[in-house]
Amino acid sequence: MKREMTKEEKELAEAGYQDLVEEKVQGHKGSDTALDGVDIREHGLAFDALEAELDTTFDHKDPTQSSGLSADEAKARLARDGQNVLTPPKKKSALRKYWDCLVTMFNILLIIAGILEYILLGVDFKDNFANTYLGGILIGVAFLNALIEFYQLQKSEAILASFLAMIPPSSRVVRDGALTTVPAADLVKGDIVLVRSGDKTPADLVIFSASDLKVDNSSLTGESEAQERFARPEGAPARPVEADNLLFNSTLVVNGEGWGVVVRTGDHTLIGQIAALTGTESGKKSPLAVEIGRFVMMVSAIAIVFAVVFFVVGITTAYKGKGEQTVTFAVSILVAFVPEGLPSVVTLLLSIAAKRMAAQNVLVKDLQGVETLGLTLLATDKTGTLTRNQMTVTNLWSGLRMFTAFQSNNDTETTEAFAIDAPGMREMVDVAALNSHVKFDRSDLPFDRRKILGDATETGLIRFAGKHISDYDRYQKQHARVFEIPFNSSNKWALVILEKAHKGGLLTAYLKGAPERVLAKCSTYLMNGEEVPITDEFRAKYDEAYDYMASRGHRVIACAQKLLSSDVYAPNFEFSKTDTQYPSSEYCFCGLISLEDPPKHGVREAIGTLRLAGIKVMMVTGDHPKTAEAIARKINLILGETKETLSKKTGRPVDEIYEDEVDAVVIHGDDIDSLQGWQWDQIFAKNEIVFARTSPQHKLEIVKRAQALGHIVGVTGDGVNDSPALKKADLGIAMNISGSDVSKEAANMILLDDNFASTVKGVAEGRQIFVNLKRSIQYTISHSTPEVIPQLLYVVVPIPLPLSAILILVIDLGFELFVALSFAWDKPETEDGLMRMAPRKPVNDNSITALKKRALRRTKTLRRDPETNEIIRPSRFAQFMLRVKAPFTRLFWEDALERSDNETLVDSKLLSYAYLEAGMIEMIGALVAYFVVFFKNGFTPSDLRTAQKALTATPSITYFEKSSPDFINSRGETISASKQVDALAQAQSIVYLSIFIIQCFNVFAVKAKFRFPFGRSIVGNYYNFAGIVAGACLGMFIIYTPPLHVVFGGSVHLSPLYWLIPVAFGILLLAWASIRVVLLRKGVEQARVKDIKGLMMFPTMRTMSMRSRH
Repeated sequence: MKREMTKEEKELAEAGYQDLVEEKVQGHKGSDTALDGVDIREHGLAFDALEAELDTTFDHKDPTQSSGLSADEAKARLARDGQNVLTPPKKKSALRKYWDCLVTMFNILLIIAGILEYILLGVDFKDNFANTYLGGILIGVAFLNALIEFYQLQKSEAILASFLAMIPPSSRVVRDGALTTVPAADLVKGDIVLVRSGDKTPADLVIFSASDLKVDNSSLTGESEAQERFARPEGAPARPVEADNLLFNSTLVVNGEGWGVVVRTGDHTLIGQIAALTGTESGKKSPLAVEIGRFVMMVSAIAIVFAVVFFVVGITTAYKGKGEQTVTFAVSILVAFVPEGLPSVVTLLLSIAAKRMAAQNVLVKDLQGVETLGLTLLATDKTGTLTRNQMTVTNLWSGLRMFTAFQSNNDTETTEAFAIDAPGMREMVDVAALNSHVKFDRSDLPFDRRKILGDATETGLIRFAGKHISDYDRYQKQHARVFEIPFNSSNKWALVILEKAHKGGLLTAYLKGAPERVLAKCSTYLMNGEEVPITDEFRAKYDEAYDYMASRGHRVIACAQKLLSSDVYAPNFEFSKTDTQYPSSEYCFCGLISLEDPPKHGVREAIGTLRLAGIKVMMVTGDHPKTAEAIARKINLILGETKETLSKKTGRPVDEIYEDEVDAVVIHGDDIDSLQGWQWDQIFAKNEIVFARTSPQHKLEIVKRAQALGHIVGVTGDGVNDSPALKKADLGIAMNISGSDVSKEAANMILLDDNFASTVKGVAEGRQIFVNLKRSIQYTISHSTPEVIPQLLYVVVPIPLPLSAILILVIDLGFELFVALSFAWDKPETEDGLMRMAPRKPVNDNSITALKKRALRRTKTLRRDPETNEIIRPSRFAQFMLRVKAPFTRLFWEDALERSDNETLVDSKLLSYAYLEAGMIEMIGALVAYFVVFFKNGFTPSDLRTAQKALTATPSITYFEKSSPDFINSRGETISASKQVDALAQAQSIVYLSIFIIQCFNVFAVKAKFRFPFGRSIVGNYYNFAGIVAGACLGMFIIYTPPLHVVFGGSVHLSPLYWLIPVAFGILLLAWASIRVVLLRKGVEQARVKDIKGLMMFPTMRTMSMRSRH
C-alpha cells in the first residue's frame, strides 16, 4: 500500500538504521611474514610424487574408488605423529585469575578498611588492641571471598570444557576403501578426506578432486571473499598461503565439495605454526556482568559516602576527637553497606544453571551470557530446525498433468498415480538421479540398504529416483559428467552436463532448482515428449500447480533439460562458468517435483509457548513464500490473515487493504533490498512474520534491522548459510546433530538433541536465572537498613552500640552467604508464571520511538566531511569532554529519567523493598528486641541515653566496660560493671539474632510475586532450609560459646524467649509480603501476555499432506 510521509516522519523512520547503512566491514590482515615462514611444500608436488611422499593412494578421476589407508596403518601413524589437535592458547595462570577475583571493588574496600585498623593499632596499641581481630577478619574475608569466587570460576570452566567435549569435531575419511566418519583428532598424514559445504577443514589438505569448492580463509589471511580451490595434477608452485590447491586446518568450506589428502596435522598445520593466530581469552563482559558491575560501584559509592559522613558526625559528637574509635565506627558502616558475598553468589548461580541446561540438552558456550535468553525476537530457519529434514517425494507435475507418488487422501480426484512410463516422468527421474551430489557410505550393498550422505532434498530425490532405475551405479557411470555447477544459496539452481546421446548430439544438460529461477531459463516445456513454446496459458497452469503443491507446505523443485547440439557443443567443447561458457538459456521445462518435510514433534507447542512468553517468533527461510506460509500455519507461527489471504476472502484488491487490518506478513527475499526504514518498521510491528526466498545476506540484514529497533535477537539455524546471522545475533542457536561445523562455531548455544522445543527450556531457564539472581540480591541487601540505622542512633541519640563491625561481618559472610547461595536452586513460583510474562526488555511503540529520537539527535550532531559526506569521528579528548559536560545538559536528564518498561537487575522496586520495606521491619524488630533486653537488665531507653551521653560529658565517664563505675538507673537501682558488660553483650547478641531470624522469614517473602509467601512452590527449595540451618548453627556457636566472646561479643545468659520478638516481626514481614502481592497483583496481571486466539497447543502429529486451513 502506498502512503505519503512527511519529511519529519521519514527522518524518524530512518533514524537508528543509519549505522547499518554506513557500516563497513574491515577484515583483519594476517601477518605476511608469519605466513611466509611456514613449512608446507607438498602442494607443489605432482599427484604421483604426492602419493609416494605420503605413502598413500588416491584416484583423482573417481575419488570414491580411492582405497585410502588401512585402519592398522592409520593407528600406527597416529601413534607416531600424535593426535590432530592444536596446543590450546595460553590462558591466564591460576594466580592471575585469583588476583582478578581479589581486586574487585568490594574486596578492595575491605582490605583498605583492614589496613586502616592495623594503622590505628600502630598509633595506639593498648587502646586499639581489639582491632587486631577486626583488621585481620576484614582482610581475611576479602581473601576468602576471592577464593570462593575463584573456586566457582574454575568449576565453571571445567563444566564448560566438559560440555564442549560432548561435541567433538568429526570428519569424513576413506579407510580400507570405505567412506567413514572419524573424530578429526584421529586424522593422520596420508588420510583421504571428503569436505563439503558447511564443514570446518579438519587438517591441512592438498586437493586432488574438487567441484565448485570455495573456502573462507578470512580467519587466516583477512580475505573477506571466499577463495576457490582446484585440483592441480602437476602441483602449484606458489607459496602455501596463495596455493589454490591447499585447504588449511580450521578454515570453513562455504561452497561445493572436494577430496583431499592430509599433508599436515595438529601443531604442524599452517595455523599451528603461526603462534600469533592462536587466539587468547576474550575480555569482553556480558550485559549481566556489566549490570552487576554497575550495581557494585553504586553500592560502593554509597558505602564510602556514608562512611565519610558518619566519620565526620562521629568525631564531632559521640567520640569528641577520638579519631581511632571513629575510624572503627566508620569501617563498621562501610562493612554494613557492602554485600561481600555477591560475586560468589553470581558465579555459582550461573554455573548451576548451565549444568541444569546441559541436562536438558541445551549447551551454553558462555556462562556469563546466559541471560541473553531474555529474547524479544526469535528468527528461525525452517528446514532441519522446525521441520524434520526428512524429505519424501509427494507429487510430480509435467505436461500440464498432476501425479501423486505418495498415497494420500488429500489429493484431488484429477490427480493421477505416478507411473514411470507416463509422459515426462522418465526425464524427471533422470534429472533427479543424474543432477545430484549425494554419496553413499558403501557401494557394495543393494541400493535400498545404503545410507545416503547428502542434504535432505537430494536424499529424498535419490531415494525416489533409485526405485525407478534398475542399476543405479551402472546408470551413473554410463552417463559421465562433463561439466557441473553445484547448487548454492545465491543461484538457487544446479546444472550438470553429461554424456547422454540424443538425435542432435552427444551431450545433455540437466537443470534443477527453485522453480522461478529455472522457469526464467526456459523457453519451451515438455508435452507428451515434444518441446512446446511456453505461453501465458502454460504459465497460468504452472502457477496453479505450484500453488497446489506449495499450499500444502511442500518444498517444490523444478526440472529442465537442454539437448545440446553437436554443431555448437562438440564433445571436446571447453565449458567454463567464469566467462559463462555454458548453456544458460533456451531450456525445456520438464516439470515440478514436490517433497514434504513434516514439522518436528513438539515444534507447534514450542512456538505457541514462546509466543505466550511475549517473544515474537518469525521464520526466515530459503523456501517459496507459499510453502513457508503453509508450514507456518501448521506450527502456530501464522494464525491471522495476510493481505493476500484477506484479499482472497473479501475479493478486495491487495492495495486497498490497510496495514492495521492484518497481523501477519510474508515477505519475499527479492523485496528486502528495496525496503525503506518505515517499511521495516511496519514489518516488525506485525506479530506474525515470515521471510521467504532469503539469501544469507538477507538473514544478516533482517537480524541487524531488528537489533536496530532494540530487539534482543535469537537466531536458530543449522546450515552454512545461517552462520553470518548466528554470529551477529545476540543469541545464536545451532543444531548439534544436523548442524554444520560452521553454524556450531558461530553459535552461542547448541541444542544437543536438535530439538527446537529445547529452546523453550533455555528461555525458561534464562528467565529463572534472572529472577533467582534478583531474589538473592534483594535478600542480601535487606539487612543493610537494620545494620546502618542502629549505628546512626548510636551517634545521634546516642545509645550503646547495637551491633559491632565484627558481628556485621558475621551476618554478611556467615548465614547470609549460605542462604543467598541457596536461591540458585529455586524453581518457578507458578507453573507457567515466568513463561507468561513479557520479556524484561520489551520492544514496543514507546521504546522504539524513544530509541529513534535518540538516534536522530545523534545523527544530527555528527560532523560530516562537506565533500564526501563521511562522518568525521570526534577525538578521544572531545569524546571525554562530551561525557564530562553531559550531566549538565537538559537532554542527559531527559534520557536518564525517561520512563522505560525495561526491568533491570537492581531497580527501584527492589531497592524500595530491601531498604524501606523489609529493611525497616527488620530494623524495628531488632531495636525492639534490643530495648527489651536492656529493659530486663535494668536499663530504660532514657537510662541508655544518659549512660552513653556520659562519654562526652565533663569529666568523661565510660560505661559498659569491665573497668566502668556502677550505674544508677532511673528506678534508683545500682548496676555493676560486670552486669553492664553482660547487658550490652546480650543486647548486641539479640540484634544479631533478630536480623538472622527475620531474614529467615525474608527468604520466603522475597519470592512472593505471583502468589502469597506460602505453599509448595515458595517453600519447596530444600536448600533454603539447609542454608537457614547452617546459619542458625553458626549464630548459636558465636553467641553461646564463651571462648568466642573475646572476638565477637555474645552472652550465654541470653534467654531463647527473646527470640520470639524477631519471630513476631518475621511473621509481620510475611504479612506485608502478602499485602504487597495483593497491591501489585493488578500490575503483574497487566504484565502477563494475553491469550492468543487460535493457538494450537496439542502435539504435532505427522502432517504428511495435511492441507493447512486458512
